[in-house]
Amino acid sequence: MAPARIIVLHNTDYDAELTGPGIDVSSVEISARAIAGALKAAGFQVELVGLQGREVFDVLAMMRATKPDLVFNLCESMAGDPRNEPTFAGLLDLFEIPYTGSDLPALAACLHKRRSKDILLGRGIPTPPHRFLADVADLADPALDAVDYPWFLKLATRMPPSGSPRRTSSGIRRAAQTSGRHDDRVRAAGARERYIDGREINVTLIGNGDTLEMLPLHEIDFAAMPADRPRIVSYAAKWEEGHVDYAGTKPVPLRDANPALIARCEQVARGAWDAHGLRDYARIDLRVDKEGQPWVIDVNPNPDISPDAGVARSAAVAGMSYVQMISKLTDVAWRRIRATTRVSG
Repeated sequence: MAPARIIVLHNTDYDAELTGPGIDVSSVEISARAIAGALKAAGFQVELVGLQGREVFDVLAMMRATKPDLVFNLCESMAGDPRNEPTFAGLLDLFEIPYTGSDLPALAACLHKRRSKDILLGRGIPTPPHRFLADVADLADPALDAVDYPWFLKLATRMPPSGSPRRTSSGIRRAAQTSGRHDDRVRAAGARERYIDGREINVTLIGNGDTLEMLPLHEIDFAAMPADRPRIVSYAAKWEEGHVDYAGTKPVPLRDANPALIARCEQVARGAWDAHGLRDYARIDLRVDKEGQPWVIDVNPNPDISPDAGVARSAAVAGMSYVQMISKLTDVAWRRIRATTRVSG
């Protein structure tokens, strides 16, 4: 039996900054409306609910009273702080409200880059070498003299400029690629990661357990990137449409891929999925070096599933319409929930 009534819940804490003259709703709500529309087209009863953060218990009380079969959890922050994203998933678990996507431990692990790195390294999953610098004083560490630059500067936690619906590549700008210790001295502290020269490949995984499957791979086409720009997906490449990085980083279906490369990418991505305890759907970002070795550079639980996002593009290559993709995600979550209910009951 499939769920009949679904609440699509999204955060509204950036709406005041995103809306204005000529703009009716934020991009976060636009995505939520598209998902709600797809669910309605699939035959579900759907209610769209926004959450700022401070009224979280009012929203939870409403859901406990109305008892939706499923909450499509699109809540990425509360009260303007992305670090609160795991909190809401934990509250849904506390009040036994079924929801889509990853739970609190998985979201928290992926939110903090240093923690995610430690998990990957502990499981023996290839990920670029990194160093964590808590403050400027750590730049005095003599070990930095031996670093094989270039490296990247990344924020240790996902605390981006507010306003983007899925804050990927937060803090990664052109200046984030450092070529030496002197460069580091003029930059904020955070996580340093070695640059992997090669292809950037996005892996979308959907399912749970034995049903986990990989959608057709996509990669970033850097052909239009100016010669003086690093081949990276910066914040500007994601969100600033007039920027040269935006035009120079086009996601395209994986080209000239041999079965061995595809198998290696899937193996590494599945390892990252298992290590972080992800559920239902996720995107794993890889860099593949000149020897064909994939390296995990980012683990994204509950990635953007709006119609123009990477997950939807991969689903389209697999032959799924947007409605079919959202229906599949719903079915995947519902099967997991029902299986868990049977075991616990």
